Amino acid sequence: MQTTEFVRENFTMLCDFYELTMGNGYFNTEMRNRITYFDLFFRRVPDGGGFAIAAGLEQVIDYIQNLNFTESDIEFLRSKNCFCEEFLEYLRSFKFTGDIYAVPEGTPIFPREPILTVRAPAIEAQFIETFLLLTLNHQCLIATKANRIVRAAKGKPVSEFGSRRAQGKDGAVLGARAAYIGGCSGTACTISDKRYGVPAGGTMAHSWVQMFDSELEAFDTYCRIYPENPCLLIDTYNVLKSGIPHAIEVFKKYGITKCVVRIDSGDITYLSKKARKMLDAEGLTDCRIIVSNSLDEYIISDLLHQGACIDAFGVGERLVTAKSDPVFGGVYKLVAVEDKNGKINPKIKVSENSVKITTPHFKKTYRIYEKETDKAIADLMCIYDEEIDFTAPLTIFDPDNTWKEKTLTDYYAEELQKPIFIGGELVYSSPSAEEIRKYCAEQIDRQWDEVKRFEYPHNYYVDMSRKLWDTRHELLRQASKGLQ
Repeated sequence: MQTTEFVRENFTMLCDFYELTMGNGYFNTEMRNRITYFDLFFRRVPDGGGFAIAAGLEQVIDYIQNLNFTESDIEFLRSKNCFCEEFLEYLRSFKFTGDIYAVPEGTPIFPREPILTVRAPAIEAQFIETFLLLTLNHQCLIATKANRIVRAAKGKPVSEFGSRRAQGKDGAVLGARAAYIGGCSGTACTISDKRYGVPAGGTMAHSWVQMFDSELEAFDTYCRIYPENPCLLIDTYNVLKSGIPHAIEVFKKYGITKCVVRIDSGDITYLSKKARKMLDAEGLTDCRIIVSNSLDEYIISDLLHQGACIDAFGVGERLVTAKSDPVFGGVYKLVAVEDKNGKINPKIKVSENSVKITTPHFKKTYRIYEKETDKAIADLMCIYDEEIDFTAPLTIFDPDNTWKEKTLTDYYAEELQKPIFIGGELVYSSPSAEEIRKYCAEQIDRQWDEVKRFEYPHNYYVDMSRKLWDTRHELLRQASKGLQ
């Protein structure tokens, strides 16, 4: 975990008000100390993609470790006139004492399976819902979008340029972190480098060029101050008539061969091809061309398909806001409750909208890999205490077409979730953003190309064990008869 010091805001009160009213209600009933189980999961991959990317766990950990109701918080809640004094006194020493299990950041994740599971007394588990959702919903969304854009770039570096268009300061800072996890090479956001080690970089804006009496003077001054790999923005006036000619003149004047030009407007395919010819004709074959201007995975794919001469991309608003599909849609649902004797009783939420029917029980999720290729084949959700024989042939079903089955023989399994907190104590060491980024790239390589398609990706199997399937359908049967 990055240790750079920064002023930490107290986010304890960043919760939906009903978390507190429910907490007060639990406090005044026998449910006060009842152990509950909640799953955080999502129902649909943004942009119709084949998978999403887990991100945001480090911020969840920081939040859990720093829960603290101040006297000001207590006085504010007292002023609402709906909380008993005993509950307010309880909040003075509030601390998370439960267990949290989560999928490591950078892991490809799929709909309906738990990203994070909380086992804790009802008040505690309920209270942390809002922050967990907003944190994972945001960073999973941006990491997923970034990965799509990075894959579209086909190995060419992508930098995150979106701070000024982000939705608030956390949207900028943590958006840059999530984008880096998803595969971006760096960011324009300086504080994300300081806090999380996301490499920050940048050179000039159009205002630099406009500040001088001429474009040539602006370029000359910049290269004199920054002779090591300077990047010149060449579209302030006219890319081909002045921008490229002036850049070439200054590069040659100072004998600079390792350099960059950036195009931020116009017909990027046409301009980049022309710029490449002009640079190469002057011997500047090592000069790289970077482009920006409202890019996304589809525009980048089109540019490369058209033969644009581009070495790297700067992507801003459409990445940091996930503009094409800006809601991740993660939810936090009760899946089990322990009785007074410690028996875990599964719970289900039923809806006329079938996608909103939950998968009950305290669960384990395994990822199944083909031994020959080391590619992921399916995920299997099981009840927490099930013994699955992964040495025997395993039959799995398509989640949306239960008639479509596949029997696996040459495979192995890995459990997805890791323990993060046990009994309120942190048992997990967060890797750095750079380590998570590397891990993410490795895990993406273990997905089939068919799952990575932008359009109509392969429907990845997220199956249930027979025991879990039977449990779910028995609860549905009881609900249909009003027995719940």
